[in-house]
Amino acid sequence: MTAAERTRRTVRGYHEARFRGDVGAAAEHLGEPFRFQSPFITSEDREGHLATLPGFVSIVTGVDLISELYGDAEATLVYDVHTATPVGTQRTAEHFRLADGKIVSIMLLFDAAPWQPMKAHIEP
Repeated sequence: MTAAERTRRTVRGYHEARFRGDVGAAAEHLGEPFRFQSPFITSEDREGHLATLPGFVSIVTGVDLISELYGDAEATLVYDVHTATPVGTQRTAEHFRLADGKIVSIMLLFDAAPWQPMKAHIEP
């Protein structure tokens, strides 16, 4: 198995576990140190990031993967997240960095403007 194939297995494992609400399985793909950054939330450790997943997944009604790009120690996914909120469908890009076969950083990119009315309920 190549490094890019290992990256794909790790990132897709995390992605699928997260969107089915399996925090334990998602955690298995995260390394230490770990950092997550999005327009609303920044977590400097795995626990902080994982604590936000149940709330997020509770508003997701579906995910359509558009593109996946894998390298030896990084990956980018582009997908539409369908939500049970006034936002509806959100186009999202997510960049991952890996070390020793685990995800050590995630940068989530999306247009935050539609989420502004709900910002107080999103930020920890």
